[in-house]
Amino acid sequence: MKTFNSGRKVQETQYMSFHPTPINRPWKLENMELLQLLGQADRELGRIDMYSDYIPNIDLFIQMHVLKEATQSSRIEGTQTNVDEALRAKEDVAFNKRDDWEEVQNYVAAMNRAISRLKTIPFSSRLIRETHQTLMQGVRGRDKLPGEFRQSQNWIGGATINDAVFVPPVYTKIPELIADLEEFVHNEKDYFPELLKAALVHYQFETIHPFLDGNGRVGRLMITLYLVSKGILKQPILYLSDFFERNRNHYYDNLMRVREQNDLQQWFKFFLVGAIETAKGGIVTFDNILKLQKKVDEQIGTLGSRAGNAQIVLHALYRHPVINAAEVGKIAKISAASAYKLVADLEKLKILREITGGKRGRTYLFDSYVKFFR
Repeated sequence: MKTFNSGRKVQETQYMSFHPTPINRPWKLENMELLQLLGQADRELGRIDMYSDYIPNIDLFIQMHVLKEATQSSRIEGTQTNVDEALRAKEDVAFNKRDDWEEVQNYVAAMNRAISRLKTIPFSSRLIRETHQTLMQGVRGRDKLPGEFRQSQNWIGGATINDAVFVPPVYTKIPELIADLEEFVHNEKDYFPELLKAALVHYQFETIHPFLDGNGRVGRLMITLYLVSKGILKQPILYLSDFFERNRNHYYDNLMRVREQNDLQQWFKFFLVGAIETAKGGIVTFDNILKLQKKVDEQIGTLGSRAGNAQIVLHALYRHPVINAAEVGKIAKISAASAYKLVADLEKLKILREITGGKRGRTYLFDSYVKFFR
């Protein structure tokens, strides 16, 4: 790693592009600080992964983790939708925010589909392209070859390619670079810690920048997909975009530092610190959810004969914590009158909070739950 060379600049007709060095080769770890961080990150990931074994109905909570990841990863790219807005129906979102809202929904769909596809296909360029297609479907960038690697030059930053912050390799190099990345992912001959492989795959993907748009979101989504595909996580419960968003300048600076100064170790340290902080934060979130579950179950127990229906509704709220009376009736299979009474009960217990402010078409939020993901 001390002799690592990130790549070279190549003179094209009217600009300089950066061609990264292939990564599928043996790697040697010697930095003690990095090894210590790696050990700590492995322990924290082991702890949060343990929660996926012991938390009842963990599937109920995963969608909120995905939604938070979607909003934070999209926020890095400039969208403004927050978790509360992302939970709402499209017609309840301000018209000028609907493009942002749709991009977040696409991210959620892309993550869910990719996790499902991992059951039938490996982590691969095929999976990456399918994920990109879902991400870009019908939103800004839909005209930029969704699901296909670019056939022209792109760049990062700057109004034109001549004042760009970074110019990725020419498109003709993409197939061989992606093939190298895929071989590295599945290289079992040369051992390299999986967390560092995830970090290196993310760096290399962002450097290749194989799509015309959506590279950042796909690259961050790939981190979780990789960890799940390798069995490091049993469930998709670790997402680094919140850490990257809170440290956005450091995130971009450390990626550029690799390209300009060959300093891969600093990127690894930043990535591992993010994994450690995110895993610790995830454990706190799960602890808070378990405490909330206990408190709410006790409250629902006071509803007598309506407690059973309230519990059914609550299960739905953990998966999607926004609801209206009609949905309550449908979920619990009760009459409209009974649904309104149940909503009133949950509102009185402060489990639900009305968020529209109107007398008709009222919508309610499971606020004490959502706050853990803001």
